[in-house]
Amino acid sequence: MSYTGNAAGALNSYTQVAVHSGVGAASPHRLIEMLLQAALDKIAAARGYMAQGIIDKKAQHIISAVAIVEGLRVSLDMEKGGEIAENLFSLYDYMERRLTEANASNDIAILDEMINLIKPIKEAWDAIPQEVQDAHSRP
Repeated sequence: MSYTGNAAGALNSYTQVAVHSGVGAASPHRLIEMLLQAALDKIAAARGYMAQGIIDKKAQHIISAVAIVEGLRVSLDMEKGGEIAENLFSLYDYMERRLTEANASNDIAILDEMINLIKPIKEAWDAIPQEVQDAHSRP
């Protein structure tokens, strides 16, 4: 899977609320790992706040998750990524809409659905061998 250099820009949502060290020196592969984990973290936090009825915090975390997913979507390299990039683009677009719906309706099931969609993507991304990561990080 290929992402454009825009992934670093997508980290603005992540860096405002999470780890600041290592982002500047992170490889493109690591940036995507961080974004996927941040999306999972934000959705899980939103789920907890939703269950507790803390609506303002729930909304903040869902808004951050939407921004992270949007960053992942716009960072896709559609030319190099081919069908996988097209599928991820559609999935991320769907996720943005569903997260917005979850925010409006306070539907925990939608947040669970989003977690279940992101986890396998992150697991697959994490499983990419270092040699492949290195080959795609070269200019």
